[in-house]
Amino acid sequence: MNEANLIKSSIKAGEIVVRNVTKNYGAAHFSKEVVKDCSFTIERGKLTVMIGPSGCGKSTIIRLLAGFEQPTSGTLELNGQPIEGPARDRLVLFQETALFPWMTTYDNILYGPRARGEVTKETLELAEFLLNKVGLRDFREKYPPQLSGGMQRRAELARAMINNPQVMILDEPFRGLDAMTKELMWEYYSALYEENRRTNFFVTTDIDEAIFLADRLLIMTNIPTQVRAVLEVDMPRPRKLADLVENDRSNEIKMEALSILHEEAMKSFSRGSKAAADFVDAYSKRMAKT
Repeated sequence: MNEANLIKSSIKAGEIVVRNVTKNYGAAHFSKEVVKDCSFTIERGKLTVMIGPSGCGKSTIIRLLAGFEQPTSGTLELNGQPIEGPARDRLVLFQETALFPWMTTYDNILYGPRARGEVTKETLELAEFLLNKVGLRDFREKYPPQLSGGMQRRAELARAMINNPQVMILDEPFRGLDAMTKELMWEYYSALYEENRRTNFFVTTDIDEAIFLADRLLIMTNIPTQVRAVLEVDMPRPRKLADLVENDRSNEIKMEALSILHEEAMKSFSRGSKAAADFVDAYSKRMAKT
């Protein structure tokens, strides 16, 4: 069995179910509700993308899924078992790079197995395979400051994959990249997903990124956040960037998503303003009729 089949056969895709989750910060009268009665499923072997207004509570949901924080009420389960803290079955890629600047690309990729004392012949072969798979074989001895932003992101993907998580959680991982590099990373990341079909949960504020990547799109409300709509992105894979413009279904999904997102974004402007609130209310009623 070659390395590609080895990694594919070892993947145990997980499924996360979020039920009626609420998350408050602060005590008593100073309590602020960030997530409210939120329910959704991150389906096994699918790429679920969450999109919502900036500051709506998406990052809070990521911290809950990762086990960094616990909900005020409600439950989160992975494969039917409660999520009670961080674990290697769920790995998070954050917006900022988490590569160790004093380690080479190769050593960064191998960090997890080494930290656990699990370096074997198979692990070393897998590290070599992933290094080549993410196109960094010629940069194995380079340090993170010597890599471009896109290369750093690819190294982090390899570092996550070598740990074989059941769910990969990505918090706007391409946000800081320039437009051209970002689009290249969409294609690169999408190809990696299509090859191994690991369960992925991807958070973004970019509608084109969301539609290009997603099997299922969760559209979130303004804070306190909950799922406003679930859209199935029923476009064939592999996808091309041109599909974002040329594919009729892509444009239908985009217009529906943008309509909801616009309405939710407007709500953030309506706080404390009756005129703005009246405008949003009228807009909501108009959209409900169309």
